[in-house]
Amino acid sequence: MEFKTLRIDMRSILMGLAFVLMWSSAFTSARIIVADAPPITTLALRFVFSGLLGIALAASLGQKISLTRGQWISVVVFGVSQNALYLGLNFVAMQWIEAGLASIIASSMPLIVAFLGWAVFRDRLSRMALGGLMLGFAGVAVIMGTRISGGVDLTGLVLGIVAAVALAVATLTVRTAAAGGNLLMVVGLQMLVGAAVLAPFGLVLESFEVNWSWTLVIAFLYTTLVPGLGATWVWFALVGRIGPVRASTFHFLNPFFGVTIAALLLGEKLSALDVIGVAVITVGILAVQLARQKPTAG
Repeated sequence: MEFKTLRIDMRSILMGLAFVLMWSSAFTSARIIVADAPPITTLALRFVFSGLLGIALAASLGQKISLTRGQWISVVVFGVSQNALYLGLNFVAMQWIEAGLASIIASSMPLIVAFLGWAVFRDRLSRMALGGLMLGFAGVAVIMGTRISGGVDLTGLVLGIVAAVALAVATLTVRTAAAGGNLLMVVGLQMLVGAAVLAPFGLVLESFEVNWSWTLVIAFLYTTLVPGLGATWVWFALVGRIGPVRASTFHFLNPFFGVTIAALLLGEKLSALDVIGVAVITVGILAVQLARQKPTAG
């Protein structure tokens, strides 16, 4: 029995690490894409391919478009909030800000969730959670201060912050995606919702001018299959396996992996204050998430 429990825990840890790596790498691949292609239109196309592939795979596994009411709400809310707003704004923002900074802003989502839960839903915060919240936002302030003084584009910065808030709202609103089965079908359908919302904006606001290269093609395929379809499926599966609170704990690794991948693959520079800020945010997120975990009887 103990061996079985250990195996299940290790599987959850591996799933969480896989999600973090895939999710964190999305900012680097997105940065490559928006340098040579229109962001909104490209993202809408990515959602179409990811969504259709997800639905086809779900159908091959015997899953049907027969969802619970809660799952349909998940499809719509996540499709609009996570895909259209969060990812759409992030893709646009990364025309002006670096992938590492975008990942840091997005990684503050658990802090925003905790803050909104306290401010809007009157959730009680323990001293540890409150301290972690203050520490995390202090780390964000350190990084923002250095970037603003260094001449970061404020339009991209604001869009990234709004995107993180949209993801936090989606996280607070939807808690039923993993319940009721048909998980891969849910993932595929919410991708198509994101495509349907973004496509009109791409047609109106952008001209489809692309600087074709193998780098662009590989980045598009990667972001379609790995962060797009793979990370979303792993996340919902992880939430269904260990619950949203424990699953969210893995987010504390995102700032570190996000800036590391961007530095390695894109050569983005990190100052000493950036490193300190990332470390402070990481500790703050971890404190908030650990404080939210309910103690279990021994």
